[in-house]
Amino acid sequence: MSANAKDLRNPLKRARGFGSAQSGVGHWWTQRITAAALVLLGLWFVITVLSLAHADYAAAKAMVAKPWNALLLILFVATMFWHAVLGLQVVIEDYVHTRWKEVVLLVAIKFLAVLGALAGVLAVLRIALGV
Repeated sequence: MSANAKDLRNPLKRARGFGSAQSGVGHWWTQRITAAALVLLGLWFVITVLSLAHADYAAAKAMVAKPWNALLLILFVATMFWHAVLGLQVVIEDYVHTRWKEVVLLVAIKFLAVLGALAGVLAVLRIALGV
């Protein structure tokens, strides 16, 4: 039996080069790692917010201004947007079948995610640095 006899792909698919691009595992692992990080950061965030439930504005501002809390909040915001982009990318690639619509949507979600992450990080830095 030749090597081609074992290949179960359609000859047209083989000629066009369709098939696995060998890049899905990295995307999958990144999505799982960001999900695990979000579980831990989300627990920290909920505990922090609950501890500020009866605090005034000055106490909340002082809590965010602490270096570790500011760092964890920035990590939370960045990880949240990164995870969202990864998830939405999969949905768009799976369910949008018009190529130009797919590209426009992928660019739009990445642009909005970067914009949102930068706004969140800037807000945290302004509070932490007292600007």
